[in-house]
Amino acid sequence: MRTSHRHSLALAASLLALAAAGALTAPEALAQERDTLRLGMQLEPPMLDPTAGAAAAIREVTYANIFEGLVQIAGDGAVVPALAESWEVSEDGLVYTFDLREGVTFHDGTPFDCSIVQFSYERAVAPDSTNAQKGLFEPIASTECPDPYTAVVTLSQPSSRFLFNMAWGDAVMVAPSSAETNKTNPVGTGPYRFARWVQGDRVEMTRNADYWGDAPAIENVVIRFISDPSAATAAMLAGDLDAFPNFPAPEALPQFENDDRFTVAVGATEGEVLLSLNNSRAPLDDVRVRRALAHAIDKQAMLDAVQNGLGTTIGSFSTPASPGYVDFSDAYPFDPDQARALLEEAGAAGATITIQLPPPAYARRGGEVAAAYLQQVGLNVELVPIEWAQWLEQVFRGYDFDATIVAHTEPRDLDIFARDEYYFNYASEEYRETYQRYLAATDQDEQAQIAGELQRILSEDQPAVFLYALPKIGVWRADLEGLWTNQPIPANDVTEARWAR
Repeated sequence: MRTSHRHSLALAASLLALAAAGALTAPEALAQERDTLRLGMQLEPPMLDPTAGAAAAIREVTYANIFEGLVQIAGDGAVVPALAESWEVSEDGLVYTFDLREGVTFHDGTPFDCSIVQFSYERAVAPDSTNAQKGLFEPIASTECPDPYTAVVTLSQPSSRFLFNMAWGDAVMVAPSSAETNKTNPVGTGPYRFARWVQGDRVEMTRNADYWGDAPAIENVVIRFISDPSAATAAMLAGDLDAFPNFPAPEALPQFENDDRFTVAVGATEGEVLLSLNNSRAPLDDVRVRRALAHAIDKQAMLDAVQNGLGTTIGSFSTPASPGYVDFSDAYPFDPDQARALLEEAGAAGATITIQLPPPAYARRGGEVAAAYLQQVGLNVELVPIEWAQWLEQVFRGYDFDATIVAHTEPRDLDIFARDEYYFNYASEEYRETYQRYLAATDQDEQAQIAGELQRILSEDQPAVFLYALPKIGVWRADLEGLWTNQPIPANDVTEARWAR
């Protein structure tokens, strides 16, 4: 009996060890595992309020999970109802009447009604607004509440993009009681509640038991921040993560494609990777220099080196996934001799350009490739790796840079080149007037035609070197379903995620 008891203890210890190692999963362990989804992201957000910062990482954590708007963008790019059940648009395109859902509360119990819509939109356009996309709300002349569950938004002029813009992460609903603390303790109406943020490591969310809609299948979500591509690969292979929706190491994909434990999903985004240029700083204030940079870089070779060939080269500020896309990728073919000639003509041969590189792998790797090409045409290039917070402060808000590599991941954002102030320091009256025509157009064919005109102007002016459309590379466990293959907006929407039975 004593020997048998020792044998049983040894067997139990062995079984526990195997379970801990992943070789054996007890029913209880399986149930616990399936209660939690462990997601990887490369960048940690600087805050968790999407109405107060430009970083896409904020939305990748919070969009549709914690915060919701009146409408939202689904995985196929369609605008669908969210906190508004339905809406009507007046014949003149100026009045949007939203029917709001009843019985919705924020995670702290604050009721949602029209007063929240009024507060959220008025806050976004207020003089002291910190909303990174304040321009989205400029067409709004007034927001009125004829009753608690009807919101009437009147525009000062028709805007063909208004409904789509109100689906951005910047347009989510926030309550007055929690607006000031959402940066560190986000309180929304979404299917997941914020649990905690261990800075430098992870954000945790848990299912909202009082959610107005269908409850998500998975109870807990842990989003871990892993900046190094090699570490991201190792974490997935070791089973420390269940999914990395924007996988940062495309060169490692064959390991996962040949492993039955994983699904590899390569899709499209609306993100344009740019060598962004400061158009107000010499010698980049000369269009000949900007065009020289475009001729100097072999975009396909860059795509092969940085993204393992995944993605599509572009020649203006649009992607094949965008309505009205026009292919300008051949406007500035790789031509080092032409680049040298343009630099010589502009008196910029031998000039020095500093490229600020934020942390994403596409930026750091892309910077090395770009520098090599630019040096071949006689430019002196200094690469300066910086952290994301510094990039936002110095480059995006401070305009203190020559060039930088970054992906603009918001969809259909042709407006950024029409703004009075934006970090490119690009000013074109022709572009601004054309953009106003684009906004006013109500016919889809006319919108697409004007979008093509806008892309042509940008291709000719080259306020940035338009490199390639960012692919969406997802890697996750083979038994995980419901994650987005394409990414029409920066988001890791996990509300439909579930384990296959």
